[in-house]
Amino acid sequence: MILISTQQLTFEEYLNYQGESGVCYELYRGHLIEMPTPTAIHIKICEFLVYQFRRFFATHNLPLVAVVTTAVRTEENSARVPDVIICTQSLWEQVCAQAGSAVLDFEEKPLLVIEVTSQNWRDDYIRKRAEYDLIDILEYWIVDPNLLKIRVCSRPDNEGGYSHQEFLPGQQVQSVQFPEFILSVNEVLSGPLVEDLIREEQAQRQQLEQQNQELGQQVERLAQRLREMGVNMDAEL
Repeated sequence: MILISTQQLTFEEYLNYQGESGVCYELYRGHLIEMPTPTAIHIKICEFLVYQFRRFFATHNLPLVAVVTTAVRTEENSARVPDVIICTQSLWEQVCAQAGSAVLDFEEKPLLVIEVTSQNWRDDYIRKRAEYDLIDILEYWIVDPNLLKIRVCSRPDNEGGYSHQEFLPGQQVQSVQFPEFILSVNEVLSGPLVEDLIREEQAQRQQLEQQNQELGQQVERLAQRLREMGVNMDAEL
């Protein structure tokens, strides 16, 4: 955790703080923290997770969104910036309509947050876990590409503090709130590029369209053959 200034800011001042261009800041008990520049694997993991969550929400017609670079207020003068946030679409639209930085306040609670560890990994496992637990975020993922594991923190029956389960390479990680959302740990930690996944889906869609077209042509040839044999299909029906 690198404090960039001894000057303390209120939460309201943080909302309107204009720092260095391209730099993301967290607020920890009034002090600004400059977030480290993410590594390539960090970015790749985040993009993969956002893509998979968005695809899952669209497929299951859920009014939820997966967003990045959005802060969550965790204490009076603290705000964290998880790598991925899952929240309702209505809440996200409400945040988009607000002035200042994209920050969820106390009453604007996300359903799930994800941190991908980097050099400040202790914050993810200790400080941020405690803060997310304190404000009753029901599910918190810690994706650790260095230790090759994914820790899912949750509250059984929404009561008590966080308990956690760890998922290792060769296993599948499953969301507690969305049991049908299941991913291979190997894919998350070192999966394909999102662009490759999109190209693969497009190829499958084109193949299906071609198969449907060929089937339609076969049906039409069969119908034409029956007409030549004097079979009135409309009359038969």
